[in-house]
Amino acid sequence: MNDDREDRVTAAWAAFEAYPRERAADFPAVVDALVAALPPDSPPGPFERACAWDSTGRSDRAVPLYREALDRGLAGYRGRRARIQLAGSLRDTGRAEEGVAPLTPELDGPSDELDDAVRAVLALCPSSLGRDREGLALVLGAPAPHLPRHQRSTANYARALTHPAG
Repeated sequence: MNDDREDRVTAAWAAFEAYPRERAADFPAVVDALVAALPPDSPPGPFERACAWDSTGRSDRAVPLYREALDRGLAGYRGRRARIQLAGSLRDTGRAEEGVAPLTPELDGPSDELDDAVRAVLALCPSSLGRDREGLALVLGAPAPHLPRHQRSTANYARALTHPAG
């Protein structure tokens, strides 16, 4: 997206935070209008549209759009956000097992500020499937590297939840 369109999309999202609940359903049309001028095969278009549907409680409409954006080559920070949000939307639509697939490789990918979001959403997927220990292990492991002390023991406790010793 060009800088002007990017600025307008950013402004639309900032305004969305103040939308009254009864107007939230109008937001996807706002985003549609902003991304309409993008080339038909542009990855950011379906991503922004998916985010709008997701944010208005329509994860069912968001899932195919996240997939489309990723299939078109959405990469980098937005690509990572799309995988996180796709996993959350899959979980929200009763497909938590499918939600694990786009996020699992992110655990070993380059680290950034989205690391904890990856672990949080990934933890919810197995929990939704009745595998709470697996989810807890991910959540407990997330802050371990940031702790001032007990980093190793916390990481070991998290690992032991799903891989108990002998």
